[in-house]
Amino acid sequence: MTFNDNARVGGNTAKRRGRGAAVVGGGIAGIGGIAVLLLTLFTGQDFSGLLGGLGGGGAATEESAIANCDTGADANANDDCRLAAASLNLDQFWARELDGYRQPQLIIVDGSTPTACGTASNATGPFYCPPEETVYVDPTFFAILRDQFGATAGPLAQLYVLAHEYGHHVQQITGIFDRYPNNGSGPDSNGVRTELQADCFAGAWVADLSQQVDENGVPFMQAPTETEIRDALDAAAAVGDDNIQRQSGGAVNPESWTHGSSEQRQRWFDTGYQHGARSCDTFSTSGADL
Repeated sequence: MTFNDNARVGGNTAKRRGRGAAVVGGGIAGIGGIAVLLLTLFTGQDFSGLLGGLGGGGAATEESAIANCDTGADANANDDCRLAAASLNLDQFWARELDGYRQPQLIIVDGSTPTACGTASNATGPFYCPPEETVYVDPTFFAILRDQFGATAGPLAQLYVLAHEYGHHVQQITGIFDRYPNNGSGPDSNGVRTELQADCFAGAWVADLSQQVDENGVPFMQAPTETEIRDALDAAAAVGDDNIQRQSGGAVNPESWTHGSSEQRQRWFDTGYQHGARSCDTFSTSGADL
């Protein structure tokens, strides 16, 4: 149980947008499709064309509130509500950590929807779109991780993914993206440093998630268990560049990395978890120590 059942979460501003059938199970076959899915995870770039259009859907503009999402019990029972409810916790955490924080928009994708950063769907994975200051997540992506990639993708692992995207929002509004623009791939690249910092930010939030409270002073969430932490670390390892390269049948090539190795992603998550958001300066760390 991640959320306290009686916590009030109905004040979230998350929206549902899109239409069309989700691409899960038989829709994507083989490790090549999985590699493309994981390649696009967290990047904000649309590689769904490599899947032959399986991302699905044309333009879709329907938007609505997340239904039946009022209590922590609802969040425990439903992936959509869990993500929406966690946005309240994340916004409260970052408002305390960061002067001038402004919350991003969270869009729960139903099938697919166009964005300023490409199509959002489970074929592109969860991502943050800087021009819109919006996080896009199709919850069926977690089923892909579970069913086709072997990650457990339990509740806290899902929220690690969301917290990682919120980390990118923090990088956007604090000017980190501008100060450290994309300079290509490689183990010492700005891209890898950016992703590892977002992992660290996610770890800092996970360590503190039981401290945020609803309008009645009830904590939104319970402190994570060791099993839940391992689940989050499992998700971090699943999207390590070296793991993706192995699973796609290729050799491990650090010069093509954009996100960091499984070990690095787990270690920086743990750095944030143990020492807080102020320990997450990956840009001042030597390449050898990343």
